[in-house]
Amino acid sequence: GRVIRGQRKGPGSVFTSHTKHRVGAAKLRSADYAERNGYIRGIVKDIIHDPGRGAPLAKVVFRDPYRYKLRTELFVAAEGLHTGQFVYCGKKATLTIGNVLPIGSMPEGTVICSLEEKAGDRGAIARASGNYAVIISHNPDTGKSRVKLPSGFKKTLPSACRAVVGVVAGGGRIDKPMLKAGTAYYKYKAKRNCWPRVRG
Repeated sequence: GRVIRGQRKGPGSVFTSHTKHRVGAAKLRSADYAERNGYIRGIVKDIIHDPGRGAPLAKVVFRDPYRYKLRTELFVAAEGLHTGQFVYCGKKATLTIGNVLPIGSMPEGTVICSLEEKAGDRGAIARASGNYAVIISHNPDTGKSRVKLPSGFKKTLPSACRAVVGVVAGGGRIDKPMLKAGTAYYKYKAKRNCWPRVRG
């Protein structure tokens, strides 16, 4: 008759995530006319650390296609992205690291990250540091593509789903041991109340 740990996490209270210094939600651009039909160019202004997230984020600035202003987007940075780099988003974008294009426009075997699960959801799969998915095959008749996810599961997705080319930066994060409890304490302090775990 114990209320187990997973049940206690339901109501929230002390188990809510610690979001005070977080930078913001990392998403792709919302799929507009420019991305669906051609491409749009953005410039990487900054690569920043987001507390509680292992992967760095990139601030990418685009021109607004409809109004005279600039739009800043937060992308999960692909490995090899640098400030001042041009990033192209859209169906006609080239296959270069950091570019965003629909998985239907990429050849098989392309390594991708920040992949959409449903077309237009702005990136849901393979967003943790060092993670990536691989495109396995396309079926042009049904408009679907098969993708191998970071877990090893093979999933069929609509070919209109967009993804960033390359792997997420910040890989190899778990290779270094934490060495002491204090390091783990600070790591999970930025994330949420999930440490230390009593077993017994």
